[in-house]
Amino acid sequence: MDKKDLGKTSCGIQPNAAALLSYLLGFVSGIVFYLVEKENKFVRFHAMQSIVVFGFLFVLGIILPFIPVVGCILVPALWILNLVLWIVLMMKAYQGERFKVPIAGDIAEQNS
Repeated sequence: MDKKDLGKTSCGIQPNAAALLSYLLGFVSGIVFYLVEKENKFVRFHAMQSIVVFGFLFVLGIILPFIPVVGCILVPALWILNLVLWIVLMMKAYQGERFKVPIAGDIAEQNS
């Protein structure tokens, strides 16, 4: 975390806790923290990454079941990927790391 990211957030909680909470309910909590947090770039980065990653996985989870055979195979893999990413991203955010998921992390960095 940069020194400018070590201070409190505009919502009054520590940046690492706010970043973790931006992943808690997937893209929904990401949207909330992205809209609420105006100052802290660390929290905004994780909130935007949550929106991009879990928003994409949500849409993919809606589309995959409609694809015959392949969809039935990929849906369980998607759930596992979703769970693993959710845990890893929350841990990295709480540890104060700016962990970037490929592509989504770049999008989040540009928009934070």
